[in-house]
Amino acid sequence: MTQFARSPVTAVLGPTNTGKTHLAVERMMGHASGIMGFPLRLLAREVYDRVVKVKGEHQVALVTGEERIVPPQANWFLCTVESMPLLSGNAAKATGIEREAAFVGIDEAQLGADPERGYVFTDRLLHARGYAETMILGSNSLRPMLKALVPDAEIIGRPRFSTLTYAGARKLSRLPKRSAIVAFSAEEVYAVAEAIRRLRGGAAVVMGALSPRTRNAQVAMFQAGEVDYLVATDAIGMGLNMDVAHVAFAGLHKFDGHRRRRLTVAEMAQIAGRAGRHQRDGTFGALVDDGPGAFAPEEVLAIEEHQVPPLSHLYWREGSPDFASLDALIDSLERKPRDEVLRAAPQAVDLAVLKKLAEEDWVRARARHPVILRRLWAACGLPDFRKLGVDPHARFVGRVFQHLSEGRGHLPHQWFADEIARLDRLDGDVETLAGRIAAARSWAYIAHRSDWLEDPAHWAGRTRELEERLSDALHASLTQRFVDKRTTALLRQIGAGAGHLPVVVGPEGEVTVEEHELGRIDGFRFRVAPEAKAADKRLLLSTAEKHLSGEFAKRGGALIDAPDEALSLGADAPVVVWQSHVVARLESGPVLTRPQVVLDRALDCLDRTLRDKARARIAAWVEGQVRRHVPALVILDGAVRDPEAPGVLRAFIAALADAGGIAPRESLSTSLDHLEPGPRRWLRRAGIVIGTLDVFDPRLLKPEPTRWRRALAAARGALPPGDPPPVGATVLAHPAPGFRRIGGQFVRVDLVERIARAAHDAREGRKPFVPDPALATSIGLAPATFARLMAMIGFQHNARDGEAPAWTWRGRPRRREATAPAKPRPGNAFAALAGLDLRGG
Repeated sequence: MTQFARSPVTAVLGPTNTGKTHLAVERMMGHASGIMGFPLRLLAREVYDRVVKVKGEHQVALVTGEERIVPPQANWFLCTVESMPLLSGNAAKATGIEREAAFVGIDEAQLGADPERGYVFTDRLLHARGYAETMILGSNSLRPMLKALVPDAEIIGRPRFSTLTYAGARKLSRLPKRSAIVAFSAEEVYAVAEAIRRLRGGAAVVMGALSPRTRNAQVAMFQAGEVDYLVATDAIGMGLNMDVAHVAFAGLHKFDGHRRRRLTVAEMAQIAGRAGRHQRDGTFGALVDDGPGAFAPEEVLAIEEHQVPPLSHLYWREGSPDFASLDALIDSLERKPRDEVLRAAPQAVDLAVLKKLAEEDWVRARARHPVILRRLWAACGLPDFRKLGVDPHARFVGRVFQHLSEGRGHLPHQWFADEIARLDRLDGDVETLAGRIAAARSWAYIAHRSDWLEDPAHWAGRTRELEERLSDALHASLTQRFVDKRTTALLRQIGAGAGHLPVVVGPEGEVTVEEHELGRIDGFRFRVAPEAKAADKRLLLSTAEKHLSGEFAKRGGALIDAPDEALSLGADAPVVVWQSHVVARLESGPVLTRPQVVLDRALDCLDRTLRDKARARIAAWVEGQVRRHVPALVILDGAVRDPEAPGVLRAFIAALADAGGIAPRESLSTSLDHLEPGPRRWLRRAGIVIGTLDVFDPRLLKPEPTRWRRALAAARGALPPGDPPPVGATVLAHPAPGFRRIGGQFVRVDLVERIARAAHDAREGRKPFVPDPALATSIGLAPATFARLMAMIGFQHNARDGEAPAWTWRGRPRRREATAPAKPRPGNAFAALAGLDLRGG
């Protein structure tokens, strides 16, 4: 105890929104001097700004691990609990500011039960006293601990100003405005904020790891109504004042540094209590109504009635350790408490780092004097802001101590400057910037140690400037990532009346609302702006398209009136293109040359009358193009339906038409053998060539007819194998429609027929002859291919030593009998006959 232990001690206990902190700050400002310790740097900064407005900057100090604003005449100190400049206790000499004060206040003192930091709050509870007044603020759960440890304290209970009510489970999409969603990891905060951005336009983000500047900028957006939702970690429960009407728990479990566990009722109440301020009532709830993420009935009752379970213990660690030796220091920090309501604190990071460094011989060699031991212990107190873990953090602390224990005991100027310069970058995403700020906090902590640097004031200013730049960049990055001004504008306009939504279509199809670009119209499809994420499409599409019917109708009329040259066939699919946009696709029709025209789904934005007219216009264009580019197929389809044509001819034509006007002769041989001279003459007049190996119409081998023949076949689900051949190709190394495989090459069927005809013209009966290879060579046939072709058309090779190779006509090779009837192609005009029994009774 200090010499001021007999000063009045008042404990003000109660739930959130009871005005405890406000009361303590008013009491402090009523004294000549005062010190208040807060659980968060953010909260200390918030109260500092408030006191500065009353007392002026020159009389108010802010002391945290990473910030130190201490005017020479400062009388009122706002601090984190660890940094309170007291005359005794664990951190008494940590800040280099030791002083007495008329008033001392400790906020959220129930955190003495926190396994990670509780021993610091317990130390302040036991030893921090003002010489005129001491005030301890906390939850009702602290009452039995106060009675046991500070029996002379006057305990005052304060009721909550407003009612806190359970509102049940609500999905993110149904949360009321002015809601705070609480999550328990940075990853979960980001995920929830992203979902809110998609569903409701945007959210502010508040986490304990944010710098005060970033946090204040984010909260300012929320307070100003620029966004209606706030996503935060449980840091929101530590007294941060925000205009929150509803608190939604994204989950009820957290990782406490050792294990994943369910929140205690006290923790739930602390967080839920942020809803409602002063006289305004608040509500709380979860995002799910069953499972581990839902509130139990007894938890709801306890939170609504502010009935938190009393604490059974507080954590403690020796506040005045023994610096006689390194081992004595460790032993004193691991000493067990004597009071039965106190428990030894779990090993904190600073002690774990100290024990790790104690294993190093060089550390033991240097840390023999109490002064150096104090420097070592102070270095171990450097927080692990980057969450590296004990081993990496111990290496960093070891390097710091190495410099502190040699020479003049200062960190090298160049090392500090290089590390600051390395962090002074504003590029990167949210996580990258947050990581740089965490690293910058370590150097800011070092800079605020007055005896660790030659010019600490200079470096404190540099680290503050760095943190401010990084904080501004992080705020901008958070806003860009989690706030969608387009969606926010839409939602507000919808709330005001969707009929008045000012949707504007620009000359190039760009669609804007209140100067925020939503996207653009491509053809008949509204596409979200590239910078908008795909998840926004549902809202933006449904909102914008309701107000674009006039523009779509105008484009529908232009399509209906479009000239033939404005429409085209798709390059790689059976689709119709208008102004670079697909407007229809071709599907299987009654015959190959009459495909069904199906409008693209994008044209669903048109009314039925316009859709019917657009379909009729496209169908007329397709019919005209088919007649123009594949007239042979049109003639064949007409002949199939001609009742006066002989049955054998109709069967032959049907099979040829089904093959797209080009087919191997062997596949048609049965019906071909029964064709009489008259039908054969009809075929020749129609332009059909009955070749040695193939039956085809040469006109279908030209580029544009080839495209249409492939498209018509693809519409029926019977796309010919291989890619379309290059224009003018004669021989290919891969399969393609209109090309026959001969050996290792694929030769255009009309050229195969020309070579066959030339060979027949050159022979004299069955006498051996030497064909002229000029034609085969000119089109690119390899000798092996030519030899294979000659064999296929009925010639035999006669090889004699010393003589030129000769060929002899042996007659067309016999057609091999089919072992089984060929399966009819689906859609063939005669396919239905396959299922009939035509043998009679």
